[in-house]
Amino acid sequence: MKKFILIFIHVACAFILLIVACENPVNSKIKGNWHSKSDKSSLNITDKKFTMDDEEDYFIKGDTIFTSFKGNQPYTRFVIQKLDDHYLKLLGPDSLAMEYNR
Repeated sequence: MKKFILIFIHVACAFILLIVACENPVNSKIKGNWHSKSDKSSLNITDKKFTMDDEEDYFIKGDTIFTSFKGNQPYTRFVIQKLDDHYLKLLGPDSLAMEYNR
């Protein structure tokens, strides 16, 4: 009977650890809808898309936003200067800083 209880406890713990390990708790702060205070433009960031009001061609790799437009090299980067739950500051390909709020 003692062996059965010990085996049951080990199996239950392994099952709980397996459930916790299979969950996806990673929640990127950059994903979501953002709005600019200065020019009232909007920004929508998902896992693979980056959409602004000007409808340029953007895509995301990891936490880096890439674009290809207006004769620049094939892919130009945006740099995330500051990011928290309610504020995003991006440095664009033309070194123009853009600030967004949720």
